[in-house]
Amino acid sequence: MQTKVNILIVEDEPKIRQGLKDFLEYHDFAAAEAVDGLEAQRLAAERRFDLILLDLMLPKISGEQLCQQWRQSGLQTPIIMLTAKGQEQEKISGLNLGADDYMTKPFSLEELLARILAVLRRMSPGRAVGQRFSFGGWEADISALTVKNHSRSVELTTREAQIIQYFAAHPHRIISRDELYEKVWGESMTELGTRTVDMHIAKLRAKIEKDTAEPQIIKTVRGAGYKYENE
Repeated sequence: MQTKVNILIVEDEPKIRQGLKDFLEYHDFAAAEAVDGLEAQRLAAERRFDLILLDLMLPKISGEQLCQQWRQSGLQTPIIMLTAKGQEQEKISGLNLGADDYMTKPFSLEELLARILAVLRRMSPGRAVGQRFSFGGWEADISALTVKNHSRSVELTTREAQIIQYFAAHPHRIISRDELYEKVWGESMTELGTRTVDMHIAKLRAKIEKDTAEPQIIKTVRGAGYKYENE
């Protein structure tokens, strides 16, 4: 069991927006919609998205302005720009603002799907949360392999740091053992891999949970995997 990839569609043309939403949902993505720049700005502040499809010609706040504001504020969510502008300079400008890819209308939906999947593959936990971030009441420093709170500092192994970073990049999502092993260890799951994941989670909980019998940071979802709740 795994939560769907969540994509924000920012497009003011109703037919295009609905077509994109239908297409994405058909391919098992979760799709939210914004009809103008202000609504997109609000939604991106309220929710975490895995990817943003961003039209450039928008009412209220342009796509270029949105992209620039998001990147300046530290938002690392991948952005694919969608626009009727076809000139080479427009593409370069969009990429320089921080877009991850750029498609010119009209475009093939199958090509868009391929580009979405390619961008998601490139997306790493490090890019999503960085090297320093809050994690369940701790301040994590991945480069230093430590987590600290008001009373103590705990050293992490490299693998434990990678696990924390991956959970932090995917809060409120059920992460299966298979996914965690493939993303952190870089290998396909085996029977040994299952035991390896559980062993590392147990050791990590011993370091960061107040009560390992009832963990509150990395929770077990019976029959499905684990989930990190960032309160």
